[in-house]
Amino acid sequence: MAEFVAILDFGSQYTQLIARRVRESNVYCEILRFDTTPEELSSHDLKGIILSGGPSGVYEEEAPRCHPGLFELDVPILGICYGMQLGCECLGGTVIPATGHREYGATELEITGQADLFEGVDKSTMVWMSHGDRVDDLPDGFRRLAQSANCPTAAVVHDANRFYGIQFHPEVTHTPQGRTVLDNFLRKICGCTGDWSLRQFTQETIAQLKEDLGDSHVVCGLSGGVDSSVVALLLHRAIGDRLHCIFVDNGVLRAGEKEEVETTFREHFKIDLTVVDAEKRFLDELSGVTEPEAKRKRIGETFIEIFEEEARRFDGAEYLAQGTLYPDVIESVSPIGGPSATIKSHHNVGGLPEKLGFKLVEPLRYLFKDEARLIGEELGLPKEIVHRQPFPGPGLAIRALGEVTAERLKVLRDADAIVREEMETYENYASIWQSFAVLLPVRTVGVQGDQRTYDEIAALRVVDSTDGMTANWVYLPRDLLARISNRICNEVAGVNRVVLDISSKPPSTIEFE
Repeated sequence: MAEFVAILDFGSQYTQLIARRVRESNVYCEILRFDTTPEELSSHDLKGIILSGGPSGVYEEEAPRCHPGLFELDVPILGICYGMQLGCECLGGTVIPATGHREYGATELEITGQADLFEGVDKSTMVWMSHGDRVDDLPDGFRRLAQSANCPTAAVVHDANRFYGIQFHPEVTHTPQGRTVLDNFLRKICGCTGDWSLRQFTQETIAQLKEDLGDSHVVCGLSGGVDSSVVALLLHRAIGDRLHCIFVDNGVLRAGEKEEVETTFREHFKIDLTVVDAEKRFLDELSGVTEPEAKRKRIGETFIEIFEEEARRFDGAEYLAQGTLYPDVIESVSPIGGPSATIKSHHNVGGLPEKLGFKLVEPLRYLFKDEARLIGEELGLPKEIVHRQPFPGPGLAIRALGEVTAERLKVLRDADAIVREEMETYENYASIWQSFAVLLPVRTVGVQGDQRTYDEIAALRVVDSTDGMTANWVYLPRDLLARISNRICNEVAGVNRVVLDISSKPPSTIEFE
């Protein structure tokens, strides 16, 4: 059994980031409910527990609280921000509102006490604070380890219970030596060897799929994106020709996507692949529809109808495979309504497992996006798919603002192809989260050749992000912008003006609809 670190979620906006940092240290971890019991935790090879931050005050009546038995387990516990305050209170300390002394943002931390937690950390170091409460009184058994100008108890340790508390966030990049603090907790305090790897995870997953699925047949909705592609390859390694993939051409795909999927999976990997040409059916459903949520709903419902029709052809199939990722799982089971909100309604194949009597298999449900990409590389997935930018389920339908028609889709598809071609020449392309064209239902006057035109506008959207939750627009070189604009205006009939979107998320979303 792999070494295991449990992260108990109290609603922090950074909880997923804690998990990413732990895994980057080659230690396996999972995010669990804040009230997970000691008995549940003890079913793993538990090496340590991390209590996340959160928006509540520990003195509030409805504040989330951990099981008191956690502190009786013989494992180290690290409390971060709210987690520190909760741990201190559980062990007899007092927490008060820090009226007039709140700390938000970069803060200088002074290390005042000796502990393995701060080995290799400068005596004076910058950290990221985000708290309005503070630990005011500590009983016997605690030692203070650090302080800041407004927080005399910025880090503590209770030696007998092996509880460590830090008021700052080590998981964010704004704490330059935060990785050292987390590594010290994992290695020196918890005794983790750091031998977990995605290669090991891949091998174990394939072996587990073989055991769990036995002789069963599996149906997989293949979109050509990273998630479903990796799922298909994992399953193919495990069960071979008992995997049946279905690719639905909904008519709102980018240029060349259907051909790429057919070549990669049918010809190269020799996977059983059914390609459904449903462009007309989808476009008929979208006729006259302009409201974004209505587009998403009609596309989702139509996809389910078509997928259901195709899936029923495989009478012996017992399982439906989906590319659910860990952030989807975390958001769907959030017990205290943390910072995440449901923005998109079109996700995976909702409702189909129950409707068709399928059992669900989700090989990636404990992985983050970047981890899924690395597994794709391990399995030999072409880099064009491994590093494919996220693409919305409703496809170009929500990038062609206004009514979706075959003619407008062609205009957008041609413009988007130019954006993709030119962006791939950009030296920092690998760091781009998404770059794409949007067709705006706004006509302007232009002059092309000797003729006046009255055509639509193409908007260019290029953003940088780590997980899609927040994003910043990217400042591209002027010559690259000029080439994109010139090519679209010269080569795409129906567009005579290109504009650049320079808004971040928040307040905007990455997609326009």
